[in-house]
Amino acid sequence: VQLQASGGGLVQAGDSLRLSCSASGRTVSSYVMAWFRQVPGKEREFVAAITWSGLTTYYADSVKGRFTISRDNAKKAVYLQMKGLKPEDTAVYYCAADPRDSYDKEYEYRSWGQGTLVTVSS
Repeated sequence: VQLQASGGGLVQAGDSLRLSCSASGRTVSSYVMAWFRQVPGKEREFVAAITWSGLTTYYADSVKGRFTISRDNAKKAVYLQMKGLKPEDTAVYYCAADPRDSYDKEYEYRSWGQGTLVTVSS
């Protein structure tokens, strides 16, 4: 599976932004997909995940109520709608697919996109 994230940019605190992740591969619609983020010098952290059906979603406590993950299997795409952005949301955001087991562990995921930078100014 190949993934490509897009949609990052520079916004002000309180603004909204929508990230997209385009996937290739015949079976991608059957995978759990997720978003992680990373700040330089820190470990990559889980943000959100969604099951193949889209019926079940998971969120990190830090983004719960502000971010929404969704997917469109027909378009082989996953989205991250971010609202009420805070300076601490500044990071490179990565999409990931096909975890071996736990959905919130970076090392479980087999496929990664290249990342898109989100910068939130105060």
